[in-house]
Amino acid sequence: MPSPQKSYSGSEDYLPHRSGPAIKAGRRVFSGFDSLPGDRCLEIYKIMVRARAVEERTLKMSKSGEGIFWVGGPGEEAFNVCLGLQVQKGCGPAFDYLHLHYRNLGIMLAMGMSMADHIRQMAMTATDRHSRGRNFVCHYAMPEWNVIPVTSVIAVQYVMAPGTALMQKRHGGNGVSVVLGGDAGSSEGDFSSCMVWSTRPGNELPVLMIVTNNGFGISTSTKTQHSERNISDRGEAFGIPGEVVDGNDPVATWFALERAFEHCRTTRRPFLLEAMVSRLHGHSSSSGAARVHNETDCMRDFERRLIQEGVIHRELAELVWHDAREEADAAVEQVMSEPMPTPDDVDRFTYAPSPVDAVYPEDYTGLPR
Repeated sequence: MPSPQKSYSGSEDYLPHRSGPAIKAGRRVFSGFDSLPGDRCLEIYKIMVRARAVEERTLKMSKSGEGIFWVGGPGEEAFNVCLGLQVQKGCGPAFDYLHLHYRNLGIMLAMGMSMADHIRQMAMTATDRHSRGRNFVCHYAMPEWNVIPVTSVIAVQYVMAPGTALMQKRHGGNGVSVVLGGDAGSSEGDFSSCMVWSTRPGNELPVLMIVTNNGFGISTSTKTQHSERNISDRGEAFGIPGEVVDGNDPVATWFALERAFEHCRTTRRPFLLEAMVSRLHGHSSSSGAARVHNETDCMRDFERRLIQEGVIHRELAELVWHDAREEADAAVEQVMSEPMPTPDDVDRFTYAPSPVDAVYPEDYTGLPR
């Protein structure tokens, strides 16, 4: 039995199988005229499974009292994982900036974040590297990867993205400011402001605007709020090219993201990509997070395609699921033994270091009056 640490990366000619013949890794998976090699599909699939496994585990945490509130993106794994694998990860304007929202776990796992770092925020432990237990789950902040702190205020990330993009354009290079939000957030003025500030004549900016359209804003259907055919059509008035992609299809998503990134990197101008995705557990635990069975499940659909195309055997798929769930369980066990914040932590990490600290070393309430 392969170790959970072994990666089925496709670097070998064959993939191991617990019983029966080896699996040929040279196959491709097609969507229309596009296709991805089997090894890339396996990489995407394994991260998608890990994302779903940790989402399922944190849902259990919210119901068992191990966590207070759950929000996440089951149903958006295909799009998020493909995006995370294409990001130019690093710190500073030479790399991509990420302005995320609260359904982007797959992006972070694809970039290399551990399950434990996600679960720490769910458990609100003092070891939470994103917010020290101060924020909801999926509200990431990683300066070393240019992940701008996620806020619970809807759509404000869209008006922040031109700021980092302006710095990137002045710096030079091909870094892109990627900003994501849901269909409901596109109704906010911040969304329009992003288009305005990204297209000023002579000051166009490399902003990749993404809308993951799951059809709902909490409990309100998109169809009752939007009269345009596609949200991406709104870019036309600003001269922003756009595209709509089936975000449940990893192959189609991969190439749509490639085209969008290429446009932003080479022209230093914005692009608007709308991904049609699913919402498999409602808005959050505040609405019960019950499983929605009439939505397309990108995870299971992609798994079926990989099996049908002979990229993997069903037994290998079961092994991937088993290993991912064991990893999630082990991460929860580890995290729940870690320390929680204390009352003394309330005033910590509120203000950045300042020369005033030398005068008022114990004062975390701000500058002197």
